[in-house]
Amino acid sequence: MTAPVIATFIRVLWVAAELPYLRRHRVRPSKDWDRRSAALWDVAFAVEASGMLLGFFGVGRMAGAVAPVGWVGLTFLVAGVAVRWRAVYTLGKFFTGTVLIRSDHRLVRAGLYRHVRHPAYTGALLAHLGLGLSFSNWCTLALSVVPYSVAAAYRIRVEERALREAFGEEYADYARRTRRLIPGVY
Repeated sequence: MTAPVIATFIRVLWVAAELPYLRRHRVRPSKDWDRRSAALWDVAFAVEASGMLLGFFGVGRMAGAVAPVGWVGLTFLVAGVAVRWRAVYTLGKFFTGTVLIRSDHRLVRAGLYRHVRHPAYTGALLAHLGLGLSFSNWCTLALSVVPYSVAAAYRIRVEERALREAFGEEYADYARRTRRLIPGVY
């Protein structure tokens, strides 16, 4: 039960670190770019929490090599959070909880954004996979990975539409040269 406790602690720290950052850079958009993608992200958060509870109660526990799966999961969780935070740091004030285009917005192509268009989602998805695996539990894994995958896929479409509209050919050129989530793959 050590890996799930550590994973829960890391998840709490992740949320605690990200929320103040989101509040500090909150902006009222002049246009609704978000298309309720932030609400879908919130639903994924609630579903994941229920999966974690099921994991603590042992519902859906993986049979077999439980300890190694848990530690691999913790490694993915930490690596995913690190990737996400690096991407968030690179975006700076352009990282927000909702999709929006600021009046002083510019297209960021530095750091991880040289290789993929959405490294913060790459990191988040890897972290959620890690969280699910750290519990060595099928329910926790499914309720962590599936909702965030759906939310990220929708959010990426919404963001890319907003960025294409705001930056036109500059974004189209950037999109042709980079992948969405995994360098050289997707």
